Amino acid sequence: MSKRKIDETDRRIIVALQENARVRNAEIARRIGMAPSAVLERIRRLEASGVIQGYEARINPMAIDCGLTAFTFVRSEEGVGSTLAGEELAKIPEVLEVHHTAGHDCYLLKVRVADTQALGQLLRRIGQVETVRDTRTTIVLTTVKETLELPLGGGAEESR
Repeated sequence: MSKRKIDETDRRIIVALQENARVRNAEIARRIGMAPSAVLERIRRLEASGVIQGYEARINPMAIDCGLTAFTFVRSEEGVGSTLAGEELAKIPEVLEVHHTAGHDCYLLKVRVADTQALGQLLRRIGQVETVRDTRTTIVLTTVKETLELPLGGGAEESR
């Protein structure tokens, strides 16, 4: 990704897309006072430079039997700076996020499974990764907030 600086117009476009990635260019253009073709050009530049990395549908986890969320700390015996274990952990479908961390543990994983039985099976699979030595898991009881939106603030909603 390039280190492209975004200006206020780019920021407002990104805010609108974070709110609803399916919003039409004409609607974004109306909100920010630009021509739809100019908005499309900016979106394409943001995509090409890697500022916008993709678009995804958000699925209700309960609808697909993935109602249990847990966070697992993983300690690994790999060399300093190595992320080989993390790369192996990232291949497991139930592992949604893998964060290489500083401190006592090497990785923090966000996982989603059906229930505690499935979580136990997943933890056994995690333990089969060659350099994994220890895990500590916290089960989520209630999710108060969960988002992929970055805190850009202001922007498109101010122009409505």
